[in-house]
This record gives sequence, C-alpha cells and structure tokens, in this order.
Amino acid sequence: MTSSTAERSPSRRAGRQRHDTFRYRDGKVAYLLILPVMILLGIFVLWPAVYAGYLSFQNWSFYKDPEFVGWKNFTDVLKDPLFYATIRRGFMFVLMTVPVMLVLAFLFSSLVVSVSGRFAGVLKVSIYIPTIISTVITSIVFVLIYDYSGGLLNWVLAYFSIDPVAWIGDPAWALLAIAVPAIWLGMGLTSLIMVAAMVDIPQEFYEAAAMEGANWWQKTLYITLPQMKNIILYLLITGFVAAIQQYELPLVMTGGGPLDSTTLPNLFIFNHFRNDVNVGYSIAAALLLFVVLGTVSAVVFRILNSEKLVD
Repeated sequence: MTSSTAERSPSRRAGRQRHDTFRYRDGKVAYLLILPVMILLGIFVLWPAVYAGYLSFQNWSFYKDPEFVGWKNFTDVLKDPLFYATIRRGFMFVLMTVPVMLVLAFLFSSLVVSVSGRFAGVLKVSIYIPTIISTVITSIVFVLIYDYSGGLLNWVLAYFSIDPVAWIGDPAWALLAIAVPAIWLGMGLTSLIMVAAMVDIPQEFYEAAAMEGANWWQKTLYITLPQMKNIILYLLITGFVAAIQQYELPLVMTGGGPLDSTTLPNLFIFNHFRNDVNVGYSIAAALLLFVVLGTVSAVVFRILNSEKLVD
C-alpha cells in the first residue's frame, strides 16, 4: 500500500462517519417533524377505526353498555336485501356519473390547452367555480330547477310542447336527476387535474406527429391518452369512491326517495344510525362498504396493470 493510499483511507473513514452522523441527525429531525401528524392520525383516524371495529361486534347503543354478539351485526347486514339494493344502486350511480364526468373533463381540458393563455385562465376559473359551492346549496338549486310546476327544466320542455316530468318525484328519473349535479360538482377538480397532465406532455411528441400528418383524433389516441394513463387511473378510482359514497345530494334533494330509488349506501347507513337503537348494525354496514370499495379499487388496479403505466 502506498503512502498516499494510506493517507486517504483515514480521511475516507472520517468522511463516512460524518455522513452517517448527519444522516442519523437528519433522520431524527424528520421523525420529529412527522410526529405531530402521526399523533393526529392516531387520534382521529386509527383509534376511531379500531374502536369502530370493536363496536361492530357489540350490541351497543347510546343508552346501554356494549354487549358482545360476535358476527351477528355482520350477518344481519348481509341478510338485509336493502343493503344489497343500495350497493347495486351505488354502482349504477357510478356508471351514470364517472364515465360522463371523465369524458367531459377530458374534452374541456383539451379545449383549455388549445387556446391562448388569458382565455385558458378564464376557462379554468369558470370550471372550478362549482367545486367551491356547497353541495347543500347545489342540491337546493337543482331542486328548484327540477320542480314539477315551476321548475326551469319543465319550462323549457313546455316550450317544445313536452309534458312536465316529475324529475325527483318519479323513481324512473330520480337517480338520474341526482347524477347531473354530481357530475357538475366533480367536473372542476377533475378538469384541472387533466389540464395539468396535458400541459406536462412534451410538445415534441405532437410536433413529430404533426409532421407525419396526424390529426387531432390520432394525436389524442396515440399520444395524449397513453401519456395520461396514470392520471386517468387516479381519477377513475377517486371518482368511483366519491360517487358510491355520495350522501348530501340524495339526502337534501329526495331524502332517499321516492321508494328508496335514491338511497345510496352512505344514506342507508346514516338512516340506520339515526333510527336504529343498535348502532353496531350501522358500523358493521360501514365496514362492509369499506370492504366493497377496497375490493373494487384493487380489481381496477389489477385490470389496468398500473405498475406498467407511463410515469
């Protein structure tokens, strides 16, 4: 070993020791920084979830101590045909809202990225406005629009000599009537996320495609959509979860009626929580709904094979 090598070895060891010391110190600082968040997460998320799981095995109400009943609450929920009806209705509501919302948001986002910067800013602000409006206020506005005798929608139909429709009073139309404001409320954030994804696509791809004579449809099919697969997957999952858990719109607009035609899963759970003496039933139903949501989300990830998507 040469003298120069012997001189460098202690310095390298000292450098590694300093590096390890700084890394250990930085690690402690990082843990200290996330400690408040972890404490809040444990208090407001983890502990309520654990306690809810405990109460789901109890015959419990606000008026008596819990009594262990095992799996009875879960079996009661699984034997209830109304629970399955609300789950089916929830999936139907998802099919009514999520695909339409994604398509409309994609078209609107394509318009935004194709216009000048000032006009694009106006479009982005206008599409985001529904997101900041209260769902309760939106529900009231659409109830007035759907009103049978004096609503705006039936007034437009009357102009074309079409008989008025009981949009939220007819089981055949009520769920669709609720789907429209749900799409309107979700369009804003979905569109802005898609705009951000489209802006991030390198323009060189489109320039090369234009040189080959590709039109808008070909650019969309072979460039835009493949580059946005991760974003579309994210919006599909979050849209599914948000739609099947929709609660305020059916509660305010129809109260779950007529004939339970708009009783979605969360409203079903809330009605049992409000009216039943045994709260354990409602908690068991909520946990089963969580299992349904998790299973469907996992299946979607599996089908779309997200680990191979474009970054």
